[in-house]
Amino acid sequence: MLEEKWGCLKSGTDIRGVATDGVEGERVNLTLDICETITQAFVLWLSDKTSASPDALTVSVGRDSRISGPAIADTVEKALSGCGVTVLSCGLASTPSMFMTTVDLDCDGAVQITASHHPFNRNGLKFFTREGGLESEDISELLEIAQRLSELFEQGDHSSLPQGKCGVIRPTDYMTDYSKRLREEIKKGVNSDDYDHPLKGFKIAVDAGNGAGGFYADKVLAPLGADTSGSRYLDPDGMFPNHVPNPENKAAMDSICEAVLTSKSDLGVIFDTDVDRGGAVDSTGSEINRNRLVAVAAAIALEGNEGGTIVTDSITSDGLKEFIEQTLGGRHRRFKRGYKNVINEAIRLNKEGVNCPLAIETSGHAAMRENYFLDDGAYLCTKIIIKAAQLRKEGKTLEDYISQLKEAKEELEVRYKINEHDFRTYGENVIENLNEYALTQEGWTLATDSAEGVRVSLDRDHGDGWFLLRLSVHDPIMPLNVESNIEGGAKQILAEAEKFIKTCDKLSV
Repeated sequence: MLEEKWGCLKSGTDIRGVATDGVEGERVNLTLDICETITQAFVLWLSDKTSASPDALTVSVGRDSRISGPAIADTVEKALSGCGVTVLSCGLASTPSMFMTTVDLDCDGAVQITASHHPFNRNGLKFFTREGGLESEDISELLEIAQRLSELFEQGDHSSLPQGKCGVIRPTDYMTDYSKRLREEIKKGVNSDDYDHPLKGFKIAVDAGNGAGGFYADKVLAPLGADTSGSRYLDPDGMFPNHVPNPENKAAMDSICEAVLTSKSDLGVIFDTDVDRGGAVDSTGSEINRNRLVAVAAAIALEGNEGGTIVTDSITSDGLKEFIEQTLGGRHRRFKRGYKNVINEAIRLNKEGVNCPLAIETSGHAAMRENYFLDDGAYLCTKIIIKAAQLRKEGKTLEDYISQLKEAKEELEVRYKINEHDFRTYGENVIENLNEYALTQEGWTLATDSAEGVRVSLDRDHGDGWFLLRLSVHDPIMPLNVESNIEGGAKQILAEAEKFIKTCDKLSV
């Protein structure tokens, strides 16, 4: 049983916490001592999983631009080497690149120090093996080991740790190799007459939000001939002074839209802090995000995979489903929110013989089978840029590519708090009751393809659209997503849904 000190650090498949002061009311709980103990636990866990002694292991370490990153990286590297592990110190790096060190550099494991899009005072640890990122149950096991080690350390017992000489810490510039991999992907995909400069005459703006993604403009696009002069916020700054590095954030998307229009770029791309998510903007300044991003990625993934299945999260639109199945000729599998849930479902389908080339969340997490089912924002944007360049040869644009996607007129999200200690049980009861309630409502039709929560379609007299009420993956929250095909419809659908929600005494806005 995990104590609160350790259990509170688990965030799905990551470890996250408050790593530095600066936000009132938020006490530091991811201390350097805790990071050291968790790292030592990872060594023991990885040694057991690989059946290799710690001094036979090689582990890479990277970090995003957060202000606490350098100190935590130093602590993690020393903890690894203190156990005899050979450490590849990669410095500022993207999360996907750290997994790729297990492919290209033959690392047994990798640690990325990041808290994704969360505020500057937070940080975390993300772990990889050659099989991919750790699962939720692996993180629980890791924290249990760390808790046991901590108890032994308090008693002065360090015998559980490997004894012997320290491992080497080797500075490693892997981001240069990773960037080259992306450049080669673009060269091969575009296959232009000027093979080494396939993006010559193409103007692309990059917004890294002062995270780890600035390399994409300087090390990937510019060497291929692209004009990246419209880019902004490429320099790493862990205080994130300009906007939250998050493609789902309105200010962030407004920023890249403005950058494209101001610089008259042909395309814009934006990343979250650690570059495992991406988004794009077309030449008109229109977002290629959420359902539009899924549509573009699905169209790309289904080329050569005719009839394949695209796995998405549960809140994708009816118009997207129609686009994937009727326009593209594929199949659409809605699944649970949470990027690991979506990825694991795609992996499961492939193991069962289903042709599934893409798993993607509307948040911007996109994992392609051809790229180890790794959610990699830079790889996604690379595929989009390749397609944009191919379309340009035909006199077409990305707007043309998804022109048949039907988009909702209105959408909204309301997040209801669950005011109950056992929030998961309460939320599950709400879902069960809503399923029964929906069957009694005129104009309501329960969806048959929803893998979580309750998804209801409503006819034109009741808002002409749909809503989905689900339980958050980690938090005591029930998000309600609404889309409508008519003006004023989203408000009408919300009113319909709230007739039921008002009967739930433990839910509040």
